[in-house]
Amino acid sequence: MPDMKTLLHVRSSLFGDQGQSAVLAADLISQWQARNPGARVIVRDLIATPLPHLDAERFAALNSKPEVRTHSQQRIVAESDALIAELREADQIVLAAPMYNFAIPSQLKSWFDHIARAGVTFRYTESGAEGLLGGRPVTVLATRGGFYAGTPADSQTPWLATMLGFLGLTEVTFIYAEGIAVSADRKAEALREARAQIAAAVGHEAV
Repeated sequence: MPDMKTLLHVRSSLFGDQGQSAVLAADLISQWQARNPGARVIVRDLIATPLPHLDAERFAALNSKPEVRTHSQQRIVAESDALIAELREADQIVLAAPMYNFAIPSQLKSWFDHIARAGVTFRYTESGAEGLLGGRPVTVLATRGGFYAGTPADSQTPWLATMLGFLGLTEVTFIYAEGIAVSADRKAEALREARAQIAAAVGHEAV
């Protein structure tokens, strides 16, 4: 009997289930589950359960040695460990990443801050940093009010590609829904285009 597949869905839309990235993610996950009966989906909702933003206390805790951690530091590290465990359990990762003010949501940035840990999810070598989470394809559902893909104004794509690659996640597919604030017609067209890309990706198991 084959191992049961697991998909990790990281949500960061301020609008919950009504957010366009969440709507597209729901479509993707539904199609993926249809192709993988009995598969498990882990949902990490960064809006419903936000992570604290990185501060000096958390930075020190995440970089502390286990044998000298205070009780407070142990609690912070345990929170990070749980996030990393979700990543390690996942065969597929879906990041729902709307654009707010030309960037990813701050809640999603906090998630990255909590999972990027030297010696755990990456390590430094003589030839540079090496990511330790490889082998898990990532699909980024990038929803935008305007048109930014391929332009200097798109800071999301290079940042996410760099950050994911730093952790060893180099198999990344970006699916864009752009211009959704331009008009109702453009929004509908953008979602249709994104859904077509999702169907193609799921059909090729590239999610």
